[in-house]
Amino acid sequence: MIDCIFCRIVAGEIPATRVFEDADTIAFRDIHPAAPTHLLVIPKRHIASLEDVTGADCGILGRMLWNAQRAARAEGLADGGYRLVMNVGENAGQAVPHVHLHVLGGRPFSWPPG
Repeated sequence: MIDCIFCRIVAGEIPATRVFEDADTIAFRDIHPAAPTHLLVIPKRHIASLEDVTGADCGILGRMLWNAQRAARAEGLADGGYRLVMNVGENAGQAVPHVHLHVLGGRPFSWPPG
C-alpha cells in the first residue's frame, strides 16, 4: 500500500531505527515515544487493522508477539517488565492504518491506562 507510512518503512523509502527484523516483521523505534523505550512491531505485509485480520493471519500475529518479546529482551526490558499495546480503530488511538504492536518499557506504568 503506497500511501501507508509503515509500508514505506518496510520498503526502505522512509528511514526508521530498526532494532529487529525477520522475514515477516520489523521492530523499530517510535518517533514519538511514550516511554523511555518505545518500539513498534509491524508485519511487513499490509493489514490495516486487527479488524481486518482473518484466520490465515494468526501466524503473523503470533510472530509479532514473539518478536516483541525478543526486541524487549534485546532492549533490556525483560527484568523490569514492559507493556504491549495494540490500538484498534480511531477511538482507541490507532493513528496509522497498519497493524502494529507497541512495546513500551523503561518506566513504571499504571492501570488502567488512559
